[in-house]
Amino acid sequence: MYDIIPDIHGQSEKLTARLTSLGYRSRTGAWRHSDPWRQVLFLGDFVDRGPNNAEVIDIVRRMIDCGTACAVMGNHELNAIHFHTKDPDNGTWLRPHSAKNAEQHASFLAEFPVDAALTKDVIDWMKTLPLFIEQKGFRVVHACWEQCTIAALADETDDGRLSEDQLILTGKPGEKLCELAEITTKGPETTLPAGCSFRDKGGHERTEMRLQWWKGTAKTWADLAISVPDLSSLPTDDFPEHVARTVYPADAVPVFFGHYWLSGAPTLQAPNALCLDYSAGKDGPLVAYRLEDANAPLDLSNLVTD
Repeated sequence: MYDIIPDIHGQSEKLTARLTSLGYRSRTGAWRHSDPWRQVLFLGDFVDRGPNNAEVIDIVRRMIDCGTACAVMGNHELNAIHFHTKDPDNGTWLRPHSAKNAEQHASFLAEFPVDAALTKDVIDWMKTLPLFIEQKGFRVVHACWEQCTIAALADETDDGRLSEDQLILTGKPGEKLCELAEITTKGPETTLPAGCSFRDKGGHERTEMRLQWWKGTAKTWADLAISVPDLSSLPTDDFPEHVARTVYPADAVPVFFGHYWLSGAPTLQAPNALCLDYSAGKDGPLVAYRLEDANAPLDLSNLVTD
């Protein structure tokens, strides 16, 4: 049996409360369930935004070390790795230390300053996290399970775990591994047909659109759109084959993911796709899913929200 927990973002009190509600207790140095076969699957994004990055990381690491949890890498872990790693070719930080990037990373930096020994230890741990996990009957990923992307990562990595050299490449735009890691941890975007664009909620004209990749029955551009205020501005024809390849098949095994900062009442994104991120990094709940039978259909009654 698995308990699937999404983006925590430094909210250690929410994490310990959720583990407690799921029946885990802190014993002999780690959180454990009385059922030795029960394990947590974490969906990444352990850091940034919340005040207790170190405590969250300590809980997760101890659980992984003792076998009561496993985890995938989120975009905030990948960003942290790049923020604290220099390009060996030119000595610059893979993620520039701009004011914007430093602000996004501020709560982590308050506990883990650049170049501190403790910071290096935590970043080295983040580097061990895989980008995806596939079990019999279900899958977990942080932001997007695009089958061709996952297949390429599986071919080039050790069960989704990137080597040191590969992690360097994920921080270099234009490199194949950078694109693969971006899709998996941040979600896919696609360029609209020539001459097509839309205005976002800020009034800015956009020619690239984020995709609801989980909608296996989607046919049109409007079906796949995320954050497009006026769907009538999109092309009315069916999307092309290269976009269709990004869509999660309606007959594929269930996939669990986080990343998307949802709000309101939890719902299935598709009969075989469930996002569990309901903005716990701010004022939302840390939602979890009890997966008792990997062969059973996804069921909202298995959600734990309070």
